[in-house]
Amino acid sequence: MINPVTDKPRKKRIVILGGGFGGVYAAIRLEQLVARLDTVEICLVSRDNFFLFTPMLHEIAASDLEITNIVNPLRKLLRKVEVIVGDVNQIDLPNKRVSISSGYRNHSQEIDYDHLVIALGSTTNFYDIPGLADLAVPMKSLRDAIQLRTQIIRHLEEANSECNSVDRESLLTFVVAGGGFAGVETVAALNDFVREALPFYPNLCESMLRVLLVHSGPVILPELGESLGRYTQKVLAGRGAEIRLNTRVKGMTEDNVSLAHHVPIPCRTLVWTAGTVPSPLISSLPCAKERGRMIVNQFLQVPNWPNVWAVGDCAFVPDIRNPGKSHPPTAQHAIREGKVAAQNIAAALSGRPLGSFSFRTIGLLASLGRRTGVARIFGFNFSGFFAWWMWRTIYLSKLPGLDKKVRVAFKHRK
Repeated sequence: MINPVTDKPRKKRIVILGGGFGGVYAAIRLEQLVARLDTVEICLVSRDNFFLFTPMLHEIAASDLEITNIVNPLRKLLRKVEVIVGDVNQIDLPNKRVSISSGYRNHSQEIDYDHLVIALGSTTNFYDIPGLADLAVPMKSLRDAIQLRTQIIRHLEEANSECNSVDRESLLTFVVAGGGFAGVETVAALNDFVREALPFYPNLCESMLRVLLVHSGPVILPELGESLGRYTQKVLAGRGAEIRLNTRVKGMTEDNVSLAHHVPIPCRTLVWTAGTVPSPLISSLPCAKERGRMIVNQFLQVPNWPNVWAVGDCAFVPDIRNPGKSHPPTAQHAIREGKVAAQNIAAALSGRPLGSFSFRTIGLLASLGRRTGVARIFGFNFSGFFAWWMWRTIYLSKLPGLDKKVRVAFKHRK
C-alpha cells in the first residue's frame, strides 16, 4: 500500500494520473520494466476502475456490442501496480505531490511522487453554446454511450404512443454534431440502430424518422481527405441520413436544435462530438502550454520539471520529423507515448540515456456499419468491405485481453 505522505518514502514512487490509453499503457510498460524491483513502486490514479476501449464506444450506444466487451478491470490488467480510483483535485509540482479524492465520501488523500506521468486526457468542449451542457449527449465515456442508447429507446417508446405529430417529430429526430471520426461512426451506428428497431414499433414508419449529421466544414472526415469524405457522405445519405455541411449548432432547448442560418429543428436528442479541451487541471500548472496542452520535449518530459512527464490528449508532443508541428492527440499516438515515457522513466532511474519519441501515423480508419468502412493506410485510400475488415481486425488486435478479442470477434454483427 502507499505510505502516507508524512512518512519518508522507502521506494522510488512513480505516480500515473489517468486511466486512458496513455496512462494505462505507461503502467503496463512500467510493470514490465521496473515493477519487480524492490526499490520502485507504481501507482495509477483513475476516475474509473476499468480501462475503456473508446474506439468502439459508438457500438455500445447502438447495441452492437455488450458493455463488458470493451472494458477491462484495471486491477486485472495491472497486477503489480497499485490502482487508486478517484478524482485528481490538484497537482503540486514544486512539492512533488498530488491531491486526490476517492470513495463515496470523497475522502481526501495526498500522494507524493518521484516521477509523475500526467495522462489526464481531455473533456468535452461545449463552447458555451446555450443549452448544450445540460441537454446534449457527449460521446466520451461509457456513461455517455449508455445514456444515448437509453434515450434512443425511450424516445422510440414515447413516439410509438404519441398522438401529437409535432411531439413525435421531435422524438424521432436525432442530430449528431461533428463530422470527425467520432461523429461519423456515431451517426452511422445510430442510424442503423433506429431503422432496424422500427419494425418492432407498429405505429412508426421510416418516413417519420430523421437522422442528421451537422458539420462545420465542406466535407466530413477531413482527416481522410476529400475523396473518402465524399464517399462517406454518399454511403450515409444512401441509408437515409441527412448531411448538413458548412453549418454549426448554435443552441438547444428541450424541444429543438438551432443551426446557424437555418430554422430550428424539432429534436430532443443531440449527440455532441464537435470539440474537446484538455483536462481543466492542466491550465493551473506552472508550465508552458500550447492550445491548452502541456508542452513536452522530445523525451516527453515537461521542461523545467525533469521528473514530470505528459502523454496523450493533454500533452503537446513535438514531431521531431516536422519541426514546429506536434503529434495528433489520437489513441495510436497515446499508446506509444505511454510506452516511451515508461521506458524513459526506467532509463532515468538507472542512469541510462533517454530515448526520443518519434512515430509516424500508420493509418486512419472509420467504421460506417453494415460491413462498410473507410481507411487511409500509409497514404493509400480504401473503402467498402476491405476497409471495414481492416478497421475490425486492427481494433480487435488492440483490445486488451484474449477473451475480449474472441468475444468481440464472434459478437460483431455488422
